[in-house]
Amino acid sequence: MWHKLKILVFILGLASCGFKPLYVERHSDEKWYYKGQFDTSISQEIAQIKIEPAGERIGQLVRGELLDTLTPKGAPDKPKYRLKIDNVEKFATNQAMRDDITATRERIEYKLNYSMYDVSTGQKLLEGDTLALLGYDIMANPYSTTFSGKKAEKDAAKIMADDISLRIGAYFHFLLTQHDKANEL
Repeated sequence: MWHKLKILVFILGLASCGFKPLYVERHSDEKWYYKGQFDTSISQEIAQIKIEPAGERIGQLVRGELLDTLTPKGAPDKPKYRLKIDNVEKFATNQAMRDDITATRERIEYKLNYSMYDVSTGQKLLEGDTLALLGYDIMANPYSTTFSGKKAEKDAAKIMADDISLRIGAYFHFLLTQHDKANEL
C-alpha cells in the first residue's frame, strides 16, 4: 500500500514541477489539455541533420542509432546541419582477478566527440563529448564472451546516441525558445 502511495506522490510531484516535453511545444495556453495542437518545429529542425559516416565500429553503431533517433524518415535531401562523430576511444580494464591472474570481468569505457555544423556557413554550432561505461563477464566459453562484448558495445552505442540526441534537442529547444522570445519583443 505504501509503495503505491509513494508512486502517486512522485507522479503528482513530477506534474507540479513544470515538466514539459522537450521536442513538442503546445500552441494553447490551457494547462490541462493540449487540444491536439502541437508545434513540431524542434523535430523538423532535428530532421534536417545529415549524420556523417564514422570509421570505427562503435562510431558506426552510434551513427546507426542516431539515424534511427534523429532522422527516422530518412536522410534529408537538402540538410541544414551536419553532425560529425570523431575521436572514438575505447579503454578496457580487466577486473575480478582469479588466483591464476586471469580476469573474470572486463570494464570498458567508450568516449567520442561530436560536432554539429551549419551546412550553409560551415559554422560550428554545437560540440561536445560523450561517455559510456559498461562491463561484461569473461566466461570459459569464448563464444559467450565475444557475444557479451558485442552486446556491451551495442549498449554503449545506444547510451552515447541517446546522450547526443538529448543534447541536440536541448540546443534546438533553447535556440527556438530564444527566437520566439525575440519575436515577442
